Amino acid sequence: MNELYVIVPEEPSSILSNMIDAAIEGENHIIIKDNNLPNLKHKRIIFAIELNEAGFCINLSSILTELNNRGEDTLEGAIAGVLIHSPNDLYTKTVAQNTILHLNSLGCRFPGRPLVEATGSLRNFLTLQKVIKKPLEDVAIEASKRLGNKIRTDSPKLIKNPNILVLHSSNRKTSNSIMLWDMVHKHLSNFNIREIHIENGTVRDCKGCPYTTCKHYGEQTSCFYGGIMVEEVYPAVLDADAVIWICPNYNDAISANLTAVINRLTALFRKTKFYDKSLFGIIVSGNSGSDTIAKQLISALNINKTFRLPPKFSIMATANDKDAIFDVNNIEKKAEEFAENLKNEIKK
Repeated sequence: MNELYVIVPEEPSSILSNMIDAAIEGENHIIIKDNNLPNLKHKRIIFAIELNEAGFCINLSSILTELNNRGEDTLEGAIAGVLIHSPNDLYTKTVAQNTILHLNSLGCRFPGRPLVEATGSLRNFLTLQKVIKKPLEDVAIEASKRLGNKIRTDSPKLIKNPNILVLHSSNRKTSNSIMLWDMVHKHLSNFNIREIHIENGTVRDCKGCPYTTCKHYGEQTSCFYGGIMVEEVYPAVLDADAVIWICPNYNDAISANLTAVINRLTALFRKTKFYDKSLFGIIVSGNSGSDTIAKQLISALNINKTFRLPPKFSIMATANDKDAIFDVNNIEKKAEEFAENLKNEIKK
């Protein structure tokens, strides 16, 4: 078994303490309670975060700052997960998204579903309780145990001839996001790459079918609404070893078409989990907020839909006017580095 480094920024509540105990399961571990951090490269790490009533973990900010100050590769080769507890029913997902993005930008990878969150009422475990069939606190403990095992044993699988799926809904003639993808694409020769353009009106958003209905269609690799999602997107996702989401920032949100695609993946997810598929993002904002989009991708696809999150999963830039992407400092070099990172993460 691999030794676990458990970073506990604030004094944990009783339930978070129990979650930590379940995650480490008596195996070799090192508890860290301040920002006097060892070298964490190539380590297995669990962040155990206790929030206050206002939704803050003050010492977490200090720890993330210390890691950031050590350089952009300070978590190279590390694999991490997050346990988090709030005294109320808010803020757990927000803080987790932010923490995962910060750590990922420093070189840390995350397996699919790297988060166990315990809200104050524990009602966020009601759905999982239908599977585990235990009291809610015991469900939290069981989920924490599973996460600990995952962090200790997770290892990326490299593929000789990986398939890459690229999803976008942008106008190729005017989109800075597509232009940035083209810069990346030229460094991905000898890859099997399929692009799907999600045009306006081609994907209806999820209608929220009952679980049994969604599962019924999912078992047939289908969906109630059918269309391009069933005919093209589902087969392409199943074949893909990595999915690149090209996301211009629309009012600090993923575009409606791609959001609908994410929502409609739920039926496919009922039958097939995505732990062996890597998530990448190409994100361009007209003014600011690219990190907001990155966190939405992390939450929807890594935390919820189980896509694995490779280190430095996204390339982000600010470009408003047509062709402004070409004026971003060192953008060609950044695109090449992003492509190299992608190759290193998926190709044998």
